Amino acid sequence: MDLNRINTLTEFYRRALLDDVMPFWQRHGVDREHGGFFTCLARDGSVYSTDKSVWFAGRSTWTYAALYEQVEPREEWLRLARSGIQFLCDHCFDNAGKLYFSVDRSGRPLQMRRYVYSEVFAILAFSKLAQITGDSEMAQGAIDTYGFCCEALETPGRFPPKIDPGTRPMKALSPLMCHISVADAMFALTKDPSFENTITALIDELRRDFIDAERAIVFETVSPDGSRLDTPEGRVMNPGHAIETAWFVMEIARRRNDQELIDAMAQSLLDALNRGWDPDFGGLLYFIDIEGKPSPYIEHDMKLWWPHCEGLYATLLAYRMTGRNDFLKWFDRIHDWTFAHFPDPEFGEWFGYLHRDGTPSSTLKGSMWKGPFHIPRALMLCQSLLLEMAQVFEPPSIAGD
Repeated sequence: MDLNRINTLTEFYRRALLDDVMPFWQRHGVDREHGGFFTCLARDGSVYSTDKSVWFAGRSTWTYAALYEQVEPREEWLRLARSGIQFLCDHCFDNAGKLYFSVDRSGRPLQMRRYVYSEVFAILAFSKLAQITGDSEMAQGAIDTYGFCCEALETPGRFPPKIDPGTRPMKALSPLMCHISVADAMFALTKDPSFENTITALIDELRRDFIDAERAIVFETVSPDGSRLDTPEGRVMNPGHAIETAWFVMEIARRRNDQELIDAMAQSLLDALNRGWDPDFGGLLYFIDIEGKPSPYIEHDMKLWWPHCEGLYATLLAYRMTGRNDFLKWFDRIHDWTFAHFPDPEFGEWFGYLHRDGTPSSTLKGSMWKGPFHIPRALMLCQSLLLEMAQVFEPPSIAGD
């Protein structure tokens, strides 16, 4: 990739982030009366439900804090991050320290779910705010929530299981992927080497139990010992999760200067792309059955916003780390398809849910699951990596300049 292309892409991603995506959420997604954030937004930004996602109390907080840290230190972004964490602390924990899945506009509890994703995103929010502010209470919030999260993940029966483990014990990729992410965030915050040991153990488990390099598969669900399940759950592959996991681990490998791990995860990424790309209409399929059997998941052939966001950064990172042109071609392919189908030229931001042919299945811009996270994160990360790549082309400084 030459310098002109890098500079053009850098400006493209910066404008998409600062002139389109974030203005939409700052105009329509901030509750200036009760605090926190709205995410249930119609195409034009109007609020169709004032119920609030606790995932996005954490995710939105992280986004505004990361914008302040990585893009530019706008006081409005820091203020919104503080507002988000305040709403989360005031309203979203139950008496036992678990976080709800949703609350009403004023913060009264609505729904509690068995998994710990609300906790995951709270950890990311606490740790990022602690990093940029030096606030010890934020750091302690991250430590306490991480401890709760680990206790929940490591204690059998801590929450009611979705499927009876006495009949069919299993484990999923998503909690492992999230644990890698939050352990890395905790290491960045504390520099405690025990988090590095945790990350290493989790990556070993990932490669041993979920990644089948010989068959070019990243399994979504396996038995606790890593053996395969001949069920729809056991045959499913979620390309988005496989892609996201790949770049999480590649970033850790880059920090550690571990080329073997970079190469292994780059290959896992390539396997996910080859399996997940729709040969007929383009774009990434949501679920695939690795044996080609019928999928019971009704959204299996839809195109969702977030796997494409993950694909943009993962392929650009793999190109940066390996220098392989096949990853640059994949980046171009995903970039072209994504920006041809997801952005809304009339009202801004992106459609989230497309039919297989790329036409919108719904015109909503936000929901309890879609808000200001995957899109701004991808745009931020791509812009940052492109700026890094541009530095390679800068002439060396002359002593005395």
